[in-house]
Amino acid sequence: MSEKKYSFITIFTYGLVLFSPIAFVRVFQANPSQIIQLTTLAYFLGAALMIAYRLKSQTFDLEKRQKKLLIAVLIGIVGIPASLVLQMIILQIEQRFLGEPIASQNTQNIVQLIRNNMIFILATTIAGPLMEEFVFRRAIFGSLEKRFGFLLPALVSSLLFAFAHNDGHYLLYAGLGFLFCGMYRYTGRIWTSMITHVGMNLLVILTQLALQS
Repeated sequence: MSEKKYSFITIFTYGLVLFSPIAFVRVFQANPSQIIQLTTLAYFLGAALMIAYRLKSQTFDLEKRQKKLLIAVLIGIVGIPASLVLQMIILQIEQRFLGEPIASQNTQNIVQLIRNNMIFILATTIAGPLMEEFVFRRAIFGSLEKRFGFLLPALVSSLLFAFAHNDGHYLLYAGLGFLFCGMYRYTGRIWTSMITHVGMNLLVILTQLALQS
């Protein structure tokens, strides 16, 4: 599968998954609990399809310079606390200079959905991050990196990542996006940023659930 075809089908699949709850309401007339369950299923189906696309796609240029698997995994694990520290720093900057509240509305919405149906935690901590890494880091950043270098593709990818979350914390999500792009490029393995992203989401969600309980 060519880079262009891979990028298009990956982004298209992501769009279908994001808008799937609307279809569940209008077509299946699902109730709120059923919508959460069906959306979780859609997330995992989307992630599975993207893994299949990855296996069938050609190797991107930056992936030809891969670090050893153990190094890539260790960097992904170290990236979890690093991403949390980065979050705290950026949140302080947003609060002091941009007037943004510390709390993320996107995170609060997710936590509320999880409290309504715990199965949704699987979508937000596993399937969701996997899809976002395939879309924003590999399909967008990875496909543009060979032609434009690191900075411009990372900026485009990170801004789109920030706008996709749409809760006002654009600097926060863009900063995290830059971190994930850097990890992917350095190791040549998309799984490195996935480890960090999944671990970060899991810790943030579990912390919020514990605080609300």
